[in-house]
Amino acid sequence: MPDIETDLIPNIEYVVYRECTSAWHLPEHEFPICDTTYIIKGNARYIIDGKAHNVSSGDLLCLPPGTVRAGVTFPDKLMHCFSVNFYLHDSKGASVRLPFPIVRHIGNKDDIIHLLHELSNAYLDRQPGHEIKLRGLFLLVLHRFFEIIVYNKDSSDMDFRVAKAIRYLSSHYPEKISVRKIADMVKLNPHYFGALFKQETGLSLNRYVIQTRVRKAENLLSSGEYKVGDAADVCGFTDVAHFYRQFKEIMGYPPSGCIPKKTCPDSPPCRAVKAAAPVKETPPLLRIR
Repeated sequence: MPDIETDLIPNIEYVVYRECTSAWHLPEHEFPICDTTYIIKGNARYIIDGKAHNVSSGDLLCLPPGTVRAGVTFPDKLMHCFSVNFYLHDSKGASVRLPFPIVRHIGNKDDIIHLLHELSNAYLDRQPGHEIKLRGLFLLVLHRFFEIIVYNKDSSDMDFRVAKAIRYLSSHYPEKISVRKIADMVKLNPHYFGALFKQETGLSLNRYVIQTRVRKAENLLSSGEYKVGDAADVCGFTDVAHFYRQFKEIMGYPPSGCIPKKTCPDSPPCRAVKAAAPVKETPPLLRIR
């Protein structure tokens, strides 16, 4: 499946937080744009392109344009849901279809519900610039859907002590870091914390710190404002040779490969170097809210 998450532009047409009454029903019709409906309470039955789907709290409906749909709720379990109607295209203007199933149970996620409440409020308030806010909030929602459905990861389920450690490391990565220091900060036994951190992230604490430093250095070098030795020093490496080895192992190309070449017309030219180099697979850095 192509990676479409990096090139999604939603245009929001309608947002609603729906608390169904017993009389609510969705008459059968063909819907011309995309729709996501996230059920947070109760039950309903949808008929989508002639097929029945019983949905309940924690289910996500994702319907592409052109689907024929109808729906009813149940009087003893009235549905509460967020629905977003939108057009979706890429930066070239081509229509994009989300790689989600029609129905998927993702559970009730507090952070997603919070984002959808914000989205609904922004849609109703219609303050100046609300279109940008709507798009930004909905992209955050879509990212969470991708994370859960496509990448089979859910950062909201991460152990809160590991999450706290990662937040600390995001700004203190150049400093001298040890398992004991971070374990003391989160009030855990160092051996237990080390095992827990690897279980949650897929990396040892030491490897996570090195990977963070390398990726921060890559970002600095790509700006064209840093030399290799300077980027290594700023990011916490005391030995340039060690930095070089770690950078090449993690990124798949040497540090010099991401420094923009002034002679290249399309800045930054290092992208061509990166594309040609085989990149060693490493677990992605987790994004923590």
